[in-house]
Amino acid sequence: MARYNIEKISDYKWQVPKDEKTGMRVPAIIFADTRVLGEALQGNTLDQVVNVSTLPGIIKASLAMPDIHFGYGFPIGGVAGFSEEDGIISPGGVGFDISCGVRLLKTDLAYKDIRKDIEKIVYTLFSEVPTGVGSKGKIRLKEKDMDDLLYNGAGWAISNGFGSVDDAGFIEDSGMMKQAFPENVSAKAKTRGKDQLGTLGSGNHFLEVQRITEIIDAKKAETMGLFKGQVTIMIHSGSRGLGHQVCSDYIKTMLKAVSKYGIDIPDRQLACAPILSDEGKRYYSAMSCAANYAMANRQCLAHWVRDTFEKVLGIPWERLGIGLVYDVSHNTAKIESHVHKGKEIKICVHRKGATRSFAPGHKDIPQKYKGIGQPVIVPGDMGRYSFVLAGTEASMKETFGSTCHGAGRRLSRSKAKKIIDPNKVKKDLLKDKNIIVLSKNSSGLAEEAPQAYKDVKDIVRVVEGAGISEIVAMLEPVGVIKG
Repeated sequence: MARYNIEKISDYKWQVPKDEKTGMRVPAIIFADTRVLGEALQGNTLDQVVNVSTLPGIIKASLAMPDIHFGYGFPIGGVAGFSEEDGIISPGGVGFDISCGVRLLKTDLAYKDIRKDIEKIVYTLFSEVPTGVGSKGKIRLKEKDMDDLLYNGAGWAISNGFGSVDDAGFIEDSGMMKQAFPENVSAKAKTRGKDQLGTLGSGNHFLEVQRITEIIDAKKAETMGLFKGQVTIMIHSGSRGLGHQVCSDYIKTMLKAVSKYGIDIPDRQLACAPILSDEGKRYYSAMSCAANYAMANRQCLAHWVRDTFEKVLGIPWERLGIGLVYDVSHNTAKIESHVHKGKEIKICVHRKGATRSFAPGHKDIPQKYKGIGQPVIVPGDMGRYSFVLAGTEASMKETFGSTCHGAGRRLSRSKAKKIIDPNKVKKDLLKDKNIIVLSKNSSGLAEEAPQAYKDVKDIVRVVEGAGISEIVAMLEPVGVIKG
């Protein structure tokens, strides 16, 4: 990593000042306290934050959330806004798992009332929800179905019987990114996604049965329908092989575009094209299709969850009150209206491993939440806790309405597998914390062990301290399903 002059702006905000000699067009800003900053400075992650600041049309700053770690091109936990008029769009600023995201379901159930049923619920979920690398789901899509799905997103799933019409109102973008044109998605990408709808996948994807152990903001929690002791279900999954292929396809396109448009980039992984170019428009369209696939995928996964609770408890899921709190995406680039230098303009906001955190009253959040701000769902690790937060006005001014998306890795996957015994992880979680962990791939448990991740409490403390989100509730796992 190059040496940088890092200046402290506040207890939760630091910057590398703009340096035109190195090609920086804007400062690089890191949201962190001293402890989190120390971890963020390990490796070459800060180089990536600075590299992003050199891209054409970037506005305000290259931003890093406290869960930042090394990624492809952009860091994971990186946020950058580019002027629609003269800025760029980059697949490296979105990531391979397009619209990887988190969905939180609430219930009317108290954990103490169904403690005896938890083991059966978790094991039944494990048998009902397809998981693992290359896993195939229960849904088989024909060519016409695929195009309809890529265009309509979660709406396709709901119209085909996977969930309730009420769900759509509590999904980011109402479950459907516009400007999604399936003709811009390759046949190979569609083939990879054909049999994977309604599957969890592998890696850091999970399905957790949780209980709320702490309410921090009673008013916001009540508005979201959350209470202490409540059973919740968190689903973390994305666009599967389809999204990965879309990213791979358009990286090749963007490598050619960089030369075509004379764009100077410090790293090939930052390959990009002007937003309004043919290449930029086609990528935005294909990425939107992949995001729609991801939102439909989580919609179908939620359907299997509802079916399972109904089957195990013998009560219709509607009577169990299994409703959607919210569904948020990470790994997107979206054209949004933001105020810059006193003027509202269109900006393409790249959020890679970052979550929207829109303020109270924002036009793009559900009416139910306009008084408190958008729900933000921040998973931790399978041995500790996750958090629900809410968006703030400060986030609109500071980060284009963005915040953290998770704990962030402390150990690389390869290092975690070398030093962590996956079988011990599973046994210890059950013995010490009474958390049931089920996985198709035991080696993956080493990669996802609690010690491989930062403590998410440190992360959410920073975003609240910086004012870009407010903590609402803490949730702890009782059952975890991994791919």
